[in-house]
Amino acid sequence: MKQNKTLIAAAITALVATNAWTQTATSSAQTMRQITVTGSTIDDRFGDSAREPSSTVNLSGRQIEEQHVDNLVQVLKAIPGITVDTSGGDELKIKFRGVENQRYMGEKPGVAIVIDGVPVFERTGKVNINLDNIDSIKVVKGGASYLFGEDALAGAVIITTKRGATNKGVSLESDVGSFGYQRQLARVGYASDEWSGHFQVSSRKADDYHFQSNYSGKAATGNLRWLLNSHSDLTLGVEKETRFRDKHGVVTGVTQADQDPQGVYGRDYARHFDVDLRRMNLTYSNDISEKSNLLALVYQYTDHTVYWSAPQRFSSTGAAVTSSDAYTTLNDYDQTQRGFKTEFRTAEGPVGLMGGVEIKRNQYLNLTSAKVSYRNSPAPPTTLIGSIFGDDDTREAVQAFYGEVKWSPLDNWTLTGNARHDQIKLDYFAKPVSGNGNVTIQESKTFDANSLRIGLAWTGQKDTTWFGNLSTGFRAPSVDQLYRGSQSPTSSVANNPNLKPEQAVTVELGMRKAFVLMQRNAQVEATLFDIDRKDFILDTNGQYSSSNAANIARFENIGGARSRGLELALKSSVSDALSWDVAYTYLDSTFTQYDKFLQALGNPRGVLVGSTAACTIGNAAFSWNSCYQLAPYNNTGNKVPRVPPHTLNLRTAWKPAQGWKVTGEVDYRATAYADEINQEKWPERTVFNLTVDYGTKVSWLGGNTLTAFVRVDNVFATKYYTSARGTNDSQSYATAFKYDGKYTAEDMSITVDPGRVWRAGLTLRF
Repeated sequence: MKQNKTLIAAAITALVATNAWTQTATSSAQTMRQITVTGSTIDDRFGDSAREPSSTVNLSGRQIEEQHVDNLVQVLKAIPGITVDTSGGDELKIKFRGVENQRYMGEKPGVAIVIDGVPVFERTGKVNINLDNIDSIKVVKGGASYLFGEDALAGAVIITTKRGATNKGVSLESDVGSFGYQRQLARVGYASDEWSGHFQVSSRKADDYHFQSNYSGKAATGNLRWLLNSHSDLTLGVEKETRFRDKHGVVTGVTQADQDPQGVYGRDYARHFDVDLRRMNLTYSNDISEKSNLLALVYQYTDHTVYWSAPQRFSSTGAAVTSSDAYTTLNDYDQTQRGFKTEFRTAEGPVGLMGGVEIKRNQYLNLTSAKVSYRNSPAPPTTLIGSIFGDDDTREAVQAFYGEVKWSPLDNWTLTGNARHDQIKLDYFAKPVSGNGNVTIQESKTFDANSLRIGLAWTGQKDTTWFGNLSTGFRAPSVDQLYRGSQSPTSSVANNPNLKPEQAVTVELGMRKAFVLMQRNAQVEATLFDIDRKDFILDTNGQYSSSNAANIARFENIGGARSRGLELALKSSVSDALSWDVAYTYLDSTFTQYDKFLQALGNPRGVLVGSTAACTIGNAAFSWNSCYQLAPYNNTGNKVPRVPPHTLNLRTAWKPAQGWKVTGEVDYRATAYADEINQEKWPERTVFNLTVDYGTKVSWLGGNTLTAFVRVDNVFATKYYTSARGTNDSQSYATAFKYDGKYTAEDMSITVDPGRVWRAGLTLRF
């Protein structure tokens, strides 16, 4: 607490000193332009991209709607440096510049996903986003913890939901497509001098290409804005959404990817996700003067998810179980995020200031139980249906204050400084159940973290901005990492309450320029970047590896990685009817520290037999289904997996006649390694997508607008892997789902692209 008081006092002193300096400097700076502060965690209307010192991309809701996408992958892949994992529907996991590409199960993504000013955390690292309720997207690259706090290691995706008078009137939309895809939307909106608002309902569903990968969702959203007076307003946003998705089509090995790409044979570890999402936020804005503004936000977001995990192998009598619907564990996860934040900004001549305070009170409830009665082997013991494995409650309390100073000492120079301090307290409580030794567990841990950005922009050349910045990001350890041993006292795992927050430092140098190319207006942005990650947290036995009495595992700050590269975005046109844009990324991501990785060969739930060439215990030979060995690797210097060194996205838009628009897209991804040991590869691929739009005002509909579209993805039905990941020996299709004591391409987890996919739709607006 003493440290917090010192930091607060220092911040107040700095602001007072800056204000005093401003008063004396104003008279000599009358000719300088008025500076505005660009940073905000609540409202993104203060931007000044010409003097922004970081790489940013802005997309409007109309730009997103015009692409007729069914998930954000199709939008974000045209932004350099971004990769996205999907798990059905529009649930996704967003990654920047190779950060966290080595992770793929339940970890956070290293990117802050911010919806209406709130960083939204979803336990699996993925986030459920309602595409039909997006008003704008802003992508900020580089460490963004200086604004958004934890997990903004590589940047932030800032999503603003639909609001305001632009949604007045009535809109009806309907789409159909491959694999039973259906989407409907109806929206009604109203606007006057004092009020504006809308209410919207939407639904989407599909059987999907992959076996048991159907998904569906229904949403009701609304927004109401009340203009209190000429300079202040109050905005209420609400959203209620239910979702269902089944498994996501993973197959094991290249043989199954070729012969059974839909994944009919085999079972995913988790499936049958029922999700209930609710969001509410109330925002107050007051333009106190032409140069000052006050913002305040209060919110509550909930996510209740129930799903199955752990495929059942044996019944309660010891009989083998192979049904694709047989699972042993029922998971009930209930998350509530609630909080308050406020920001005040002002400017005087060449200086702009912003200060903010954020308070969060989050709760994460987790209950796991036996879905059926079962055995882990043909022999007893038997676990009875309803047995409680875990019943825990995590409370997260965050207090943070942050600020931004923007100073223009000369007309063409702008210096930006940001700082934020977070205090994060985790309180963990687990009820006594058999899974934790029938004891009550209570643990508590507090972290203090400071984040900053220092940036400089120069606009001395016509239509050109040169910019550079140094920024930091951090991630606090999770309860699972801190208290792993308390959660699973019967396993060979241990607590580590001394974990430090993970850190990342980003350096960016870039240029934005508007110019003439072949007698047409063009824009280009080029950015060089370097991200140095320190202290990232890994299992001491290696990622997703096994543990036993001889290899007790716990989490440690043992990892490091560096990502370096070049991002290039170029937009121009050939004529009034033909335009194009290209996004290119060169990315080199390397482990700078990853000394110990133990690869399990054989059944990791069996008997450890050391590093011998055969699975034997004494003089007796065993099947690899009964035992395993550990192969050690030092991955330091290896490439981070699933990071293509080159990606290229080229889009063209052609308007052949009034109301018509044809959009073509070529998307290329180079070969990358699929695993940490850099043995197996994720092959390159190039796909072509095509969209045709037509819009017109229809007289028999009272002059209202009717639009239609057809979109075809992967026009040439190119065969490729959407994802490919390798870790250990697996029960693969090629070995009749048995372990063979080897790690090859047959052990990779692969998702095969469905091939050519089409969608078509109609929209009526009046």
